[in-house]
Amino acid sequence: MLGLQLSTLDTVALVIFAVAWLAYEPLVKAALGRRHMINLDMAVIRSAWMGNMARRESRLMDSQLMGHTINSASFFASSNLILIAGASGVLFGGESAFRSASSLIVIETSTRLLFEVQVALVLVTLARGLLDFIWAIRQLNYTIAVIGAAPDEAAGMAKVYGAAAGRLLNPALSAFNAGVRGYYFALAAASWIFGSTAFIIATLSAVALLIWRQRNSAAARALAEIREALEAAPAVAPPVQPTPPVEETSVP
Repeated sequence: MLGLQLSTLDTVALVIFAVAWLAYEPLVKAALGRRHMINLDMAVIRSAWMGNMARRESRLMDSQLMGHTINSASFFASSNLILIAGASGVLFGGESAFRSASSLIVIETSTRLLFEVQVALVLVTLARGLLDFIWAIRQLNYTIAVIGAAPDEAAGMAKVYGAAAGRLLNPALSAFNAGVRGYYFALAAASWIFGSTAFIIATLSAVALLIWRQRNSAAARALAEIREALEAAPAVAPPVQPTPPVEETSVP
């Protein structure tokens, strides 16, 4: 970037952040394999949910749960917009914003251009999270339509329909999770104004915290047990349709 001089440590910190932020999910899946982690276990649990939905006579509960999920995603998207507006206000605050930030002893920013790059990184991180939330909300709306269009189980489509609905719901909530994960990396990006060392520590701490919650938290252990129980349960056989009685015809 023209006029921007990054130290070696700043460059290393920025590269570490970019790899952790942009490649977190594939790297974690490659490192942990197919072993239990929340994202993988929840994919199985959600597929089971959609399978049960397709077999249920009344789907009121499923609709209520989906409505709650969309409200949660909308709340996070709105909060993200507020944070983006705040970061934009600082970024476009000009010289006064830079002087105010530079007056704090704990902040390490050598030039106004470097300060603007540091704030812009936070803004870009939040913007990517907002796009994830928007895509999640759209896919959740598609899933609501799928639940509403679910045929009667008597149509013999329950298994196929439930599996397809699960393949629609899982990416929707994966996008929602990616948006929430963006807050972790936005905090790490914001730590750059406290120095490159703080930036590296915050980035690695965010990744370590995310992995610990995925693998070793109490929620992760409980979800692993639930997934195992679902996979061990026998498949639900489709109901046997009663054979209509054969009308006897009298011979004249």
